[in-house]
Amino acid sequence: MIPVRCFSCGKVVSNYWVDYKKRVEAGENPAAVMDDLGITRYCCRRMLLSHVELVDVLSPYQ
Repeated sequence: MIPVRCFSCGKVVSNYWVDYKKRVEAGENPAAVMDDLGITRYCCRRMLLSHVELVDVLSPYQ
């Protein structure tokens, strides 16, 4: 699960995750996608770029 807000500046970043993920999986450049979505701060870009979905990996072990 992606964090709701950026850890550094507090901007809401979770509402961009679905669009970002779909477009990057379709083959678009991640930097261009973030520019198009309006994510300009490097701290917010870090939140999307470095996020790893672990929910599907860890759910069988509950």
